[in-house]
Amino acid sequence: MISSTSNAQVKNIEKLMKSSRERTEQGLYVCEGIKMFLEVMERPGALVKAYFAESFLSDQVYRERIEERLTVPYEVLSDSVFAKASETKTPQGVLGLVRCPEYTLKDILSGKENRNPAVLMLENLRDPGNLGTIVRTAEGAGIDGIILSRESVDIFSPKVIRATMGAIYRVPFVYVENFTQTVKEVSKRGIRTCAAHLAGSVCYDEPDYISPCAILIGNEANGLTDETAEAADIRIRIPMEGAVESLNAAVAAAVLMYEVHRQRH
Repeated sequence: MISSTSNAQVKNIEKLMKSSRERTEQGLYVCEGIKMFLEVMERPGALVKAYFAESFLSDQVYRERIEERLTVPYEVLSDSVFAKASETKTPQGVLGLVRCPEYTLKDILSGKENRNPAVLMLENLRDPGNLGTIVRTAEGAGIDGIILSRESVDIFSPKVIRATMGAIYRVPFVYVENFTQTVKEVSKRGIRTCAAHLAGSVCYDEPDYISPCAILIGNEANGLTDETAEAADIRIRIPMEGAVESLNAAVAAAVLMYEVHRQRH
């Protein structure tokens, strides 16, 4: 059992929790919690190593459920050391090191079998909670994948991972170096790019989303950059009543993604 916070493995967990660069270099991220852990065990080759709090293994039900399916090495940490390594205030006593999946732009734009692609494009999104919520909602709305600008928050950060509630395992995503250029490329492929914009001339429920489409959402404070908004095929707006000027990025994305879902179903 590991009983010191100076242990090299504990320190590495902390690095992976805190550093996007470390996650990129190692090709690993940390998942925490029973639900996330049980799900990643079902994905061949995803889980690299497991860590359990001493008290977690004292629960016979959880221990039996995990031991009968666990195929990777694991370590036991004292409860105090596990609490130090964990990102949560009330750790559930289990975490895993998971391989970062890799997708291509082609994967995202290909869409699901026998239907037109519907994708989400996020420019300079900064809030981990927003991104996690968007990924979870994207799965619920049947979105094919997410394209992010390189400046957006790291999708493998612990707060994003927790907020996805497991959708991180099922929604393809890719970061691109030149977001505006990618918008133009998506449009050239016959996928209509619809930019959510306060100055949009078209109400969000007017365009045809049954055809191939991409929904563009910008930064929480500043929205889409001018260059990206100009590159889009159309600017759409969500009507606002009262003195409200705009919606939270995750809420706006949800409204638009579910309009796509409504039209297609």
